Amino acid sequence: MKAPFIIAVDGPAASGKGTIASRLAAAYDVPMLDSGLLYRAVGVLLGRHGGDFDDVAAATQVARDLTPEMLTDPAFRTREAGEAASRVAVHPPVRLALRDMQQAFAQRPEGAVIDGRDIGTVIAPAAPAKLYVTATPEVRAERRWKQLQAQGESVSYDDILDDIRKRDARDGGRADSPMRPADDAVLLDTTEMTIDQATDAARRIVEAARARWELS
Repeated sequence: MKAPFIIAVDGPAASGKGTIASRLAAAYDVPMLDSGLLYRAVGVLLGRHGGDFDDVAAATQVARDLTPEMLTDPAFRTREAGEAASRVAVHPPVRLALRDMQQAFAQRPEGAVIDGRDIGTVIAPAAPAKLYVTATPEVRAERRWKQLQAQGESVSYDDILDDIRKRDARDGGRADSPMRPADDAVLLDTTEMTIDQATDAARRIVEAARARWELS
């Protein structure tokens, strides 16, 4: 029996991967999992209960208790949530606690789109379609700044750029499942692209992968 057609979309913060992943899921009519939201939820819930981001045991317990029904809180979409996610994601036991949920999602028979930072390398290394979506830190910071402004958050561009660079270093430098492109991922640099252009490029990449998958 052929494995399901999974689309793995990896990349750094504000690269456009979330929007691209959601549009791909809609185009192929398959469910989508934003794995970053899992880590955001763990970070926010840990902080909400007075926990320390460096307390591995406490963060791991929050991860173990997390359920999909808990992921609708709008607080998980804030700038602070993104920072909290990066802080707790460095702990290997936290990643392990969330891994089963993600890998189970990747086994859905109808296929799925999963976006994150280690999907193509760790969560679904056999995914037929793998994209690594990126852009320059400056462009990503501008995108995130505009997004947060639209949400009513008052923050400076320079602070966002500093956050982006710190998160890149933390996500790429962690010992367990560091952020990096899978060896067989297709790089999609969205620096000079609109989101519509980036989505079209991603769709072409996926279509090529799907054609190979159907012939396998």
